[in-house]
Amino acid sequence: MAFDKMNLNEVEVWDGNFAAAQAMRQVQIDVVSAYPITPSTPIVEGYAKFLADGYVEGEFMMVESEHAAMSGCVGASAAGGRVATATSSQGLALMAEVLYQASGMRLPIVLNLVNRALAAPLNVNGDHSDMYMVRDSGWIQFDAYNPQEVYDLNLIAFKVAEDHDVRLPAIVNQDGFMTSHTASNVRPLSDDEAYAFVGEFQPMNDMLDLDNPVTHGVQTEEDWHFEHKARQHHDLMTKVFPKIEEAFAEFEKKTGRKYNMVEQYMLDDAEVAIVAMGTSVETAVEVAKEMRENEGIKAGVVGIRVLRPWPFEYIAEAVKGVKAIGTLDRSSPNGALGMLYNEMAGILVNSDEKAVLTNYVYGLGGRDLTKAHLREIFKELKANADAGKPTTEIQQFVGVRGPKLAYL
Repeated sequence: MAFDKMNLNEVEVWDGNFAAAQAMRQVQIDVVSAYPITPSTPIVEGYAKFLADGYVEGEFMMVESEHAAMSGCVGASAAGGRVATATSSQGLALMAEVLYQASGMRLPIVLNLVNRALAAPLNVNGDHSDMYMVRDSGWIQFDAYNPQEVYDLNLIAFKVAEDHDVRLPAIVNQDGFMTSHTASNVRPLSDDEAYAFVGEFQPMNDMLDLDNPVTHGVQTEEDWHFEHKARQHHDLMTKVFPKIEEAFAEFEKKTGRKYNMVEQYMLDDAEVAIVAMGTSVETAVEVAKEMRENEGIKAGVVGIRVLRPWPFEYIAEAVKGVKAIGTLDRSSPNGALGMLYNEMAGILVNSDEKAVLTNYVYGLGGRDLTKAHLREIFKELKANADAGKPTTEIQQFVGVRGPKLAYL
């Protein structure tokens, strides 16, 4: 090999960005095509330094925009390389057009998305607006709650995306600054172990296989477009879940760290539950324990680990018996109920569970979600469960200044 290996400690102290960069280094990416943007910049900076220091045998392409960054990824992946990049917010908005090209061409690119608010007004702090914007772009989407999970899910994302039965791109989401710039203990695999877990990249339908010429990016119009999209959706809903479960099981066997499509906390006897993503999951779990100990409220938490494909049946099973559910949406709904609310409503209307469902919009532009906020939400959910209906408005904005904003 033409690159050096790095001796890592059993426990490292990394933030989410450096954890992502280390995972990218360990899988030996062929091409990273990127245009840095806050708060994801340190991911590609870190990878570029690994390359300059001789720890990577690959190419780093610094391009003129995020649209060009994903276009470079598409070209490199179609040519037969292992490819990745990172972005946030406005960068993702500029990149979004090409995301559909990548998924439609079945190119297993991995994108580290450090979640950040969308302008205007301009804001560099974290919320889930960018995650929500591209949720239906045909990419597999994982959600990390801390730096350890950023590292782990990157390795899992490469393994799943590159499987020849899947061949779809994948996004690993992490909260801007709350995860990306907050250091904590991370237990990495050795370079050899990490690479062995993901495996050597096996090209499929690559354009540089001159003995088997292929075409990418064809025009189909009404003749075949529908069939291509239907097949892509079918494969997302039927082939991806088993592959993710296999990867989770293999990773647990190797590391002892267990991941699930939907993370369940204290749901066995829960009467009320919060559904959340990102760093808010860990805070909600801590408050749920306090509500049980101090308030006698049987509280639980549903943590969404895989956002796409949407794990409909897994969530339906998790909330069985729950009487009231609050969905925490960290993105401005702009005239609608939040994404998680609508997804949960679809689950409840098609199951025997008839929990009272309410929507809490929180944390926009990096605003803190405090334990006090969550305590009030759990108390309100308990009142809803007892009444069998919402006792206040169906949608509320948590922690916003000025007159109370609530709807429906």
